[in-house]
Amino acid sequence: MLHDILILSVGLILGLVIGFFGAKYFMKKYLKKNPPINEDMIKTLMMQMGRKPNQKQINQMMKAMEKYQ
Repeated sequence: MLHDILILSVGLILGLVIGFFGAKYFMKKYLKKNPPINEDMIKTLMMQMGRKPNQKQINQMMKAMEKYQ
């Protein structure tokens, strides 16, 4: 009985650890393929705020966004 509880506990912990790192890996891969914000979105956002952005400003915003990912 103690043996069964030990195996169950180890299996549960191992499954949680593997699941966490697997989900983390796939999420990073997904976000790298499909970034949540792209250059067109930044350009549209700045134009809605009344600014006409140049490419340098867009690149600066993209670098700032990548820094936090």
